[in-house]
Amino acid sequence: MISGPIVAGVLEKDNAVADFRTLIGATNPAQAAEGTIRKNFAASIGENAVHGSDSDENAIIEADFFFSKLERF
Repeated sequence: MISGPIVAGVLEKDNAVADFRTLIGATNPAQAAEGTIRKNFAASIGENAVHGSDSDENAIIEADFFFSKLERF
């Protein structure tokens, strides 16, 4: 998130963390499943194209960093 502009968002749904992590793929793009964001767009572990929280607790911390409570719908 330091090499260029980012788009931040908060996904709210049942199993949001697990489902999003399935969509984005393994942190190491060489190990990511075909069709995932990281398999298709990541350059390396350090430049892996997308970030997803690894737990509901960290999702709250990370959402608080980018958005105030008033900015969430």
